[in-house]
Amino acid sequence: MADSTMTGQPKISLLEMTGITKRFPGVLANDQVTFDVKGGEIHALLGENGAGKSTLMRQLYGLYHPDSGEIRINGQIVTIQSPTDAIERGIGMIHQHFMLVDELTVTENVALGMRSSRGPVLDLDKVEARIRELSQAYGLQVNPKAPVWTLAVGERQRVEIIKALYRGAALLILDEPTAVLTPQEADDLFVTLEQMKQDGHALIFISHKLREVLAISDRISVLRSGRLVDTVPNKGVTRAMLARMMVGRDVILDRTHKPVEAGAVRLALHGVSALNVAGQPALREVTLEIHAGEILGVAGVSGNGQRELAEVVAGLRPLTGGKVELDGREASLWSPGRRTDAGLAYIPEERMHDGIVQEFSVAENLLLQDYDHPPASRGGFLDFTAIAQRGRALVRDFNIRTPSIETATRSLSGGNIQKLILARELSRDPNVLVAAQPTRGVDIGATEYIHQRLLDQRRRGTATILISEDLDEILALADRIAVIYEGRIMAIVPREQATAEQLGLLMAGVEEDA
Repeated sequence: MADSTMTGQPKISLLEMTGITKRFPGVLANDQVTFDVKGGEIHALLGENGAGKSTLMRQLYGLYHPDSGEIRINGQIVTIQSPTDAIERGIGMIHQHFMLVDELTVTENVALGMRSSRGPVLDLDKVEARIRELSQAYGLQVNPKAPVWTLAVGERQRVEIIKALYRGAALLILDEPTAVLTPQEADDLFVTLEQMKQDGHALIFISHKLREVLAISDRISVLRSGRLVDTVPNKGVTRAMLARMMVGRDVILDRTHKPVEAGAVRLALHGVSALNVAGQPALREVTLEIHAGEILGVAGVSGNGQRELAEVVAGLRPLTGGKVELDGREASLWSPGRRTDAGLAYIPEERMHDGIVQEFSVAENLLLQDYDHPPASRGGFLDFTAIAQRGRALVRDFNIRTPSIETATRSLSGGNIQKLILARELSRDPNVLVAAQPTRGVDIGATEYIHQRLLDQRRRGTATILISEDLDEILALADRIAVIYEGRIMAIVPREQATAEQLGLLMAGVEEDA
């Protein structure tokens, strides 16, 4: 990593945020936070969900306004009222969800909102020429004439970066930029960021992937509960040290993956096809088998049929072909309730929409699958004493942090809601578990806990299908890895033989050599 610049002059802080405080009703989101980034530097911003990272950056980009504190750009105090103000001051932001118009070309998207040098006549030829210059300078290969809807995810991200550079961004905020990329696309992005750094840009890199932070950053700032824990140089820092700063305690990052003797096939999909919500093919003749005591990981870039796969197994989406079997019995036409009674547990991707009833209490949400079975129900009447006892036991056993079992579930943190869903589903000792993105948006402490619970179920003989876009998670937990691309299973690879490079190629649709 370059330091002190190649001229020997000390780097100058392009941005300084001092004593930033931001309150929302009942929440102190940022508490006297001080943060800076220099030209020619990549400064990583780490923290659990709710630590205050996004709030801090939204104030820098003009989406929120600080209650106190000051922001300096190139040493001058500034007030940033809106994203337009931020852009005019040379600040760009690459959002996790891209802000592009699919129907327009790359050039039209870059020009959108910019004043033409020819008045009412668009100067798209000039814009296109500049796009080609930026593409060449930073390795952002993209066709300026291509409609955005035809581009792959990695190419769309390049368009967002080009758009920011075209508008003169000297400081670029990257919010979880690798979340939707294959490993190869992430490597390409890092080459671009290194080139931008060498050219003097200031880069703020927000990520929860500790390996990436250590690979790309010069300095690392960690927020916890709205406060700055510390800012440290990259050199000599380990993942374990960063995790401890984020959580306030030691965290198990690498688990010993002991072999488990796989048993009989408990879940089987034979040539399964299904449509998405738009009526387009989402699954194309998927064939999978998951054995008792096995975790089958399903890896892929978002939007390649993962959601539909989970819903097909859970009975929430009809098949257009093929069949689903549970413990050797065809279940293709079974209702979700019948599948639950047959031993299927389901952790949905959208926990707030599909996993809980937000207005219900913790105890009520823990009861959703079993309210009509003893001990919760006797003779057609609910046993409230038994319901309360069970609720308290699950809260204790699954370490759900809640004021009481009567608390409305919507008021819990994302990690505690996910623990609640785990408690409800796993307490029934399922034969088959569908875990769809079980740690998405969950902090590192809750992720550690969820991983341990999934491995516990594996030891108990549960057949688990783990659908995740986090390749590190798949490699840490799965016994075999199935890669899905455009609704097809590209290959199934034993974990001990899998490499990130091989999986990345499969995730991009590149067939393995015969």
